[in-house]
Amino acid sequence: MTKERIFLFDTTLRDGAQTTGVDFSVEDKRRLSAVLDDLGIDYIEGGYPGANATDTEFFASKPHFNRARFTAFGMTKRAGRSVSNDAGLQSVLQSSADSICLVAKAWDYHVRVALGITNEENIESVTQSVAAISETQREAMIDCEHFFDGYKANRGYALSVARAAYDAGARWVVLCDTNGGTLPHEVERIVTDVATVVPGSHLGIHTHNDTENAVANSLMAVRAGARQIQGTLNGLGERCGNANLTSIIPTLLLKSAFADRFETGVTPERLRTLTHASRVLDEILNRSPNRHAPYVGESAFATKAGIHASAIMKDPETYEHVVPESVGNERRLLVSKQAGKSNILAALERVGILIDKDDPRVSQLVDEVKAREAQGYSFEAAEASFELLARRSLGEVPRYFSVDSFRVMVERRHNAAGDLVTVSEATVKVFINGDREPLWSVGEGNGPVNALDRALRKDLGRYQRHLEGVELVDYKVRILTGGTEAVTRVLVESHDLGTGERWFTVGVSPNIIDASFEALLDSINYKLVKAGAEVA
Repeated sequence: MTKERIFLFDTTLRDGAQTTGVDFSVEDKRRLSAVLDDLGIDYIEGGYPGANATDTEFFASKPHFNRARFTAFGMTKRAGRSVSNDAGLQSVLQSSADSICLVAKAWDYHVRVALGITNEENIESVTQSVAAISETQREAMIDCEHFFDGYKANRGYALSVARAAYDAGARWVVLCDTNGGTLPHEVERIVTDVATVVPGSHLGIHTHNDTENAVANSLMAVRAGARQIQGTLNGLGERCGNANLTSIIPTLLLKSAFADRFETGVTPERLRTLTHASRVLDEILNRSPNRHAPYVGESAFATKAGIHASAIMKDPETYEHVVPESVGNERRLLVSKQAGKSNILAALERVGILIDKDDPRVSQLVDEVKAREAQGYSFEAAEASFELLARRSLGEVPRYFSVDSFRVMVERRHNAAGDLVTVSEATVKVFINGDREPLWSVGEGNGPVNALDRALRKDLGRYQRHLEGVELVDYKVRILTGGTEAVTRVLVESHDLGTGERWFTVGVSPNIIDASFEALLDSINYKLVKAGAEVA
């Protein structure tokens, strides 16, 4: 059976850039657009040429894409002006884009209040703008802004805007749920109706996630006839985000309700790069990936329940809705007090430790993990500490150095300028394995843990070269018990600038500084083990 084509339109670089705290550079856009092209996206919307310096520079030289169409965003011409006299539209028309997507008002209320023009003038602007794009021999698209609200308020006018765009030659007429308030059953009903006026082969859907329904709304629009889906990688976008292509794409390819009927530019082979693409975006934004994201999150195929873990090992297809590797992810059986031997064996295999399931050391390790978790440790979020614990139980972790003592001072004083400041200073006394003389290191930081981290990493003798690019990037504290003798758990995230690797370590103590220092020590020892550092 011949499958129908679904076209994927990514607007991460434009719509996603409206996310609070997100600001893409030109290099960021180039890197991410290359990843999206490799994934198999059909349209990559690069931004609004002429609107700001970054987008203008990005469109000054056309990126080399193997598959995607480079797309510019803009607005339909202003009423009362000709196409040639509309500077905004001309900037878009003169860009290097393969396709042009213009936003148009589809709600008569906005036409009257926001634009201050008549309904007829708005439709004329849409028609003339589409014609102007067609004259340049490029694909024209119209994003019908607030279409679903407009349809509910005045069905006839919303449909007339969509029809006018199609009659003028628009390749795609995109229905936008701009405020994210439409529900799936409404989307299906409305898109079904619109498809009687504009063929589904020319209909697109663009949804926002304000009711947590953007993915569902997009899929319902496809069921109702739409054949283009707009969205962003990781659901990036203003307010609550846009439709998440990272969830939509694998659903289209892996779920039979869609996979049996449709195909996309993302092949099964390219789908295996999906998790990588998701992580690249997080790296560009310098933020930690969402561990619980469907399909691509670290926990998407993770379990810590021993009975489930054992079953998954025997029959993974029964317990996992898709194969993790199909989206570039992996199965993770977490180590916790709820885990059994199956979790431990899977975790050991994941870090490259192969051991017979009947080896008595496995049961000993299970008991050790459970005993430590009874004290407050949590290894499901600190796999580097678990690996060190496992390797130590097998005698595979050398004693690179030992900390004889450390001291932390926090002083509040007036500096030379007379300002009241708080200064943290840490001193660490370390013996390098094989050396008789200790190394003393002093570090200052914006807090006691930062000062300790700097002091500890400042000078570890022959091992220092392995730590040059390592930095502490995140630090979380959780108080496990109340009262003045509360037990504190510290989770530290470290990052190697050279390799890009990130790892998590944990420390537990009634003393927050002691717990922090334990996690820092694990972080350094883990890096030395991974780097293959040799003990003299």
